[in-house]
Amino acid sequence: MNTLNTTWKKQVINWEYSSAATPNLNHVPVQPFPASLHEQGETRVIELNIADVLGTAYAATSPSLLANYIRICLNESINTQASATSEVFFVMRGSGRTICDDGIITWKKGDTFTMPSNQGLCHEADSDTALYWTHDAPLLQYLGVSPTEARFKPAFYDGDAIFNEVNGMRDIALSEGRNRIGMILGNRDCIETKTISPSMWSLFNLLPAGEVQKPHRHQSVALDLAVSSGANTYTLIGKEVDSDGNIIHPIKADWATNTVFITPPGWWHSHHNESDEDAYVFPVQDAGLHTYLRTLDIQFVK
Repeated sequence: MNTLNTTWKKQVINWEYSSAATPNLNHVPVQPFPASLHEQGETRVIELNIADVLGTAYAATSPSLLANYIRICLNESINTQASATSEVFFVMRGSGRTICDDGIITWKKGDTFTMPSNQGLCHEADSDTALYWTHDAPLLQYLGVSPTEARFKPAFYDGDAIFNEVNGMRDIALSEGRNRIGMILGNRDCIETKTISPSMWSLFNLLPAGEVQKPHRHQSVALDLAVSSGANTYTLIGKEVDSDGNIIHPIKADWATNTVFITPPGWWHSHHNESDEDAYVFPVQDAGLHTYLRTLDIQFVK
């Protein structure tokens, strides 16, 4: 009887530990995606795809997430489908509805809704509309798997209610010197991790006019949507901080309304609002997965 030992041995390759403990993977860049991508043209999905930078064989904005802009022209519709466990939609502008397996959900500017694995969605617009759509299909493609069941129930987050709740935190948060003034969006099926889905995490964060939110870092990649902002509002991003807590040799990512930028994992980042207008940001991260694995390692400069 022939055995497979010889064939299988050909697949083996080993490395000395100290030289291979930190593989030289392609780095996640600080990358902006301008609003001009979704402000004109036909109804379509615009992938924020940097697969060529990440070295993946599939579309990805980070190793585990793909972010997209969805542009829908007045009175038009578009279908979306992703082989993903989790999808997060944020309405950047416009209004309309989404038809799913369970029925119809209506939405307007500022609303957020989430979907678990599904058979596809149809989005219809009552006005010129743009959605920010992020999902975890790249993670599944890396593992070579497909979703087999929904791991959480869909949820709808009313934008007006979130906006009012976050603004209601302002005075207390500023008086206590909190690093963030924001609301983490959660799902009752993810109470243990306090996240929007088992793999993903989202925050609606207020950066008041004239304020600075000091540096912090985490091992998840942040795909940050600048919801609204005035001039001279930005994030500084860098690998290290000095003894005073300032970021060394930072890269500047401007907050232009309805644009997205990437914050790499493990990099320090601080938020600065030098305008007289309050600003809001909506990051989407793979922090649900990191939280469950106990690897998020979020740290704040004191």
